[in-house]
Amino acid sequence: MGKESQTSAMEIDAPKSMNSDLIVPKFSINVLQLLKSAQMQHGLRHGDYTRYRRYCTARLRRLYKSLKFTHGRGKYAKRALTESTVTEVRFLHVILYTAERAWSHAMEKRQLPNGPNARQRIYLIGRLRKAVKWATLFSQLCAVKADSRTSLEAEVCLLFPHLIMAYESYMKGSLLFEQDQNWDVALKNFKSARAVYEELGKYGDLDNQVLCRERVEELEPSIRYCLHKIGQSDLQASELLQISDVEGPALDLFKAKLEAAMAEARSQQAASMTEFLWLGHRFPISNAKTRVSILKAQELEKDIHGPLADSIPADKRLVIFDKIFSAYHEARGYIRADLATTGSTESVKDDLNGLDKAVSAVLGERTIDRNLLLVKVAKSKLAKRHDDKNEKLTKPEELVRLYDLLLQNTGDLSDLVSSGRDKKPEEVIFAEVCSCKSLAFRAQRCFYVAKSYSVAGKRAEAYALYCRARNLADDALKKFQMLDGDNKTMMKELEDLCNECRSNSCIEHALGIMEEKKTQENLSERVSNISLTGTERLEKFLLEKLDVYESAVGDSNVKCTPRIAGFPPAFQAISRNPIVLDLAYNMIEFPPIENRMKKDRKAKGGFISRIFG
Repeated sequence: MGKESQTSAMEIDAPKSMNSDLIVPKFSINVLQLLKSAQMQHGLRHGDYTRYRRYCTARLRRLYKSLKFTHGRGKYAKRALTESTVTEVRFLHVILYTAERAWSHAMEKRQLPNGPNARQRIYLIGRLRKAVKWATLFSQLCAVKADSRTSLEAEVCLLFPHLIMAYESYMKGSLLFEQDQNWDVALKNFKSARAVYEELGKYGDLDNQVLCRERVEELEPSIRYCLHKIGQSDLQASELLQISDVEGPALDLFKAKLEAAMAEARSQQAASMTEFLWLGHRFPISNAKTRVSILKAQELEKDIHGPLADSIPADKRLVIFDKIFSAYHEARGYIRADLATTGSTESVKDDLNGLDKAVSAVLGERTIDRNLLLVKVAKSKLAKRHDDKNEKLTKPEELVRLYDLLLQNTGDLSDLVSSGRDKKPEEVIFAEVCSCKSLAFRAQRCFYVAKSYSVAGKRAEAYALYCRARNLADDALKKFQMLDGDNKTMMKELEDLCNECRSNSCIEHALGIMEEKKTQENLSERVSNISLTGTERLEKFLLEKLDVYESAVGDSNVKCTPRIAGFPPAFQAISRNPIVLDLAYNMIEFPPIENRMKKDRKAKGGFISRIFG
């Protein structure tokens, strides 16, 4: 009976399958643009995978309801998605967003503060397997139900912005990437994704070609990392860190994997780090977390003080400084936590206090280095001309503010080093260097204050400040020459500052004399043009000399009132009616009018008043 019903069902479905083979609807779905817009608008622009996962869940709920493809009420009833079920493109969207939801849930677990633990890692890998399953189904259905472009793109469909990965190819590669196994298979999947998007980048409009080209370029880090793990690449650790500098949420899995590997390497290296050396002092480090944080900061310092530091752009160096500050602040937090939990052992407290002082001093030095980098960037913008209208140029006041910060940083660092009873020769020399740097920063600050006065047209003040800056620079240069150490860069800057102060003071002196002479000439000319009637003005306005090409604003370096039009306008004589004086009015005698006035009845009195008189 079962066989007969099965046979009859097959016979009934046979004509339908034949008809479907004859006319198969083809759906077009631009996976790249669809996922890019969804991810950029719902959290992944800022790496918020929780928000994106919730969006995918809400999107699936709306799709199920609009397609009437719900899974029953109360008890869950599974409904499979097959070729016969997919009657419109929204069914493909269901599979697409289901895979996206599983992947975003896995990435959410990957971004936990301290990393996923053992159970969370098992759950993470399970979600990635689920994403692989739905990605494979999506690829299979697109091969039947979608057009040629969508079918090709489904093989390497994007799952997050700025990375060319496929649902089927990329998900498998991501799963193996997370499991740290079968690197050759993961490499094969990644290369397959790259090849397809290279092919897709040859067609379509310009936006699509640019998007595909960006995905191909951003796929390279994962491919190079797989080659490194296989052993077919001679990449060093520093080059891997440069690869990880590529921005975008697409590289979050790669960055997390690389950061985990670097943290493990730091933990192994920190086991041999038992003390911190600073200015002749050796402070023991007992906390493993403190050692890892200090080691991380020291590795980052090699990038900004190494031989290739000048080739790194300023914005990336500022990002490295932020990471260094974060590492040292983290180390200080661990040290102070140890101080709070330490008993009454004086030796341990002294070591921790000394370590805290040393880390704070190093943090102060890096703060000065960061501010010096900001000064360098500001000086380069100050020297530029107004060629690029979109670029904001630096004013001298901004450099004055930066040198104020440097003076404050240097003073704090000098006070920190000078505190304490037992001072070693290294600390005394370091305090002297801080004093010389403070004097050099004062000279630089005075120089840019003089520049600001020069821009305002105050020649006497600018001349006096340039001379003062030159004296300060000479004093700082003499002190640096007396010190031992590598201070050639600072001495060269001070020598250049002395020369600039001398040349600028001469320029200000000459400009001041010229302006004073010009002022006297203008004054004598104006006095000679003075009229008692006041009808002649000393200088004409712009509206009165439009035929003459002459500026009415004046010099840009001198603040003066523009003479465009006279305001308020001057009084002008206008015609008026004559005034009539009526002189005959005072000579007229008018007749009396007392007889027309009303008489006062109260004056006569009443009956009572007559009785009492």
